[in-house]
Amino acid sequence: MEIPKPTDHDKDRFRSIVPDAPGVEVKPMFGNLGAFVNGNMFMGLFGPAIGLKLDEPDRETLLALDGTGPFGPAERPMGGYVSLPEAWDGSEVEPWAARSLAHVSSLPAKIARPKTAKSAGPKAAKSARPKPAKEK
Repeated sequence: MEIPKPTDHDKDRFRSIVPDAPGVEVKPMFGNLGAFVNGNMFMGLFGPAIGLKLDEPDRETLLALDGTGPFGPAERPMGGYVSLPEAWDGSEVEPWAARSLAHVSSLPAKIARPKTAKSAGPKAAKSARPKPAKEK
């Protein structure tokens, strides 16, 4: 699966429509961007496509509009997300982005997993094991 790379224009467009609200942060994800609240992604950028996570009624309403569709890789689209038409400007996206933020804000906060130490490879993992005591 090849992950499309967004242009600087795509990234700027995405950032310009992310709601300016408390707790919202934009982070890089696999060469693209995601907008998060309480640790959960509510908006994503996949190449030039912007996707929103919506509840079922809003998802069905949005999917009925021309130019919308699944979001993410064609072979494995992200469940619960809808891709917006590329031609939409900020005024068309803003109400949907607000709905997405409200929906995801109502979900339980994602608890961050503790970071694990990265090994330097198989040799590092092997050398980290205690050596057995030699018999005399």
